[in-house]
Amino acid sequence: MTARLQDKVAIITGAGRGIGAAIAHAFAREGAAVVIAERDAATGRATADTIAATGASVLFVETDVTSDAAVQGAAEATLARFGRIDILVNNAGINVFHKPHETTEAEWRRCFDVDLDGVWRMSKAVLPALRAQRSGAIVNIASSHSFSIIPGCFPYPVAKHGLLGLTRALGIDYAAEGIRVNAIAPGYIETDLAIDYWNTFPDPAAERKRVFDMHPPKRIGRPEEVAMTALFLASDEAPFINAACIVIDGGRSVLYHE
Repeated sequence: MTARLQDKVAIITGAGRGIGAAIAHAFAREGAAVVIAERDAATGRATADTIAATGASVLFVETDVTSDAAVQGAAEATLARFGRIDILVNNAGINVFHKPHETTEAEWRRCFDVDLDGVWRMSKAVLPALRAQRSGAIVNIASSHSFSIIPGCFPYPVAKHGLLGLTRALGIDYAAEGIRVNAIAPGYIETDLAIDYWNTFPDPAAERKRVFDMHPPKRIGRPEEVAMTALFLASDEAPFINAACIVIDGGRSVLYHE
């Protein structure tokens, strides 16, 4: 059986750990040449080395999505090494959580520079290659914050709401050129960041259980589950899915109350 991403080239931002690393591994297993576009050189190289050890094609490019030069450099390095770009996964993001009246201008800008502007920068950098070959898929990692509000998390949900708008706009503008743009909205996912957060509590196990119990399946998602959805959207198995958002939260967002 042919691998699902055989001969495709995928750039994944923020792929040093968590969801991004899980996506990179999933894509590599399915035959893609993977570009790890990560700001943290240590985690980015570690992910690339692990993938290389499997025999898959991989390239690490130190990439800060807030920098036009770095983003353009990542696209150019990909083309120089592999000759094409087929897939972009915009996964890089940061949490910026405040009360609105306590949010400084600097914090507002920091949030948008990564969580929304960074996605636009990367998309703009790869669009010439996708348009030239008249094919390609962009997958944006949004969030349940893209349509729901948790008090005290401002301005993160504002940027993520904007990311859905960007996804839809790009998907519609470039559909006739064979380019699909979709989003995934993960809810609570068991990443290292989540575990580190639980460990700030006096009883981490109790906090973990509290979070699990909030969700209908009595657990939360795993990075690999987000990765499999990204794989589907990036593959040729989803040719007519465009400008859409798939929610991965175990049904939490549709639960009115327990």
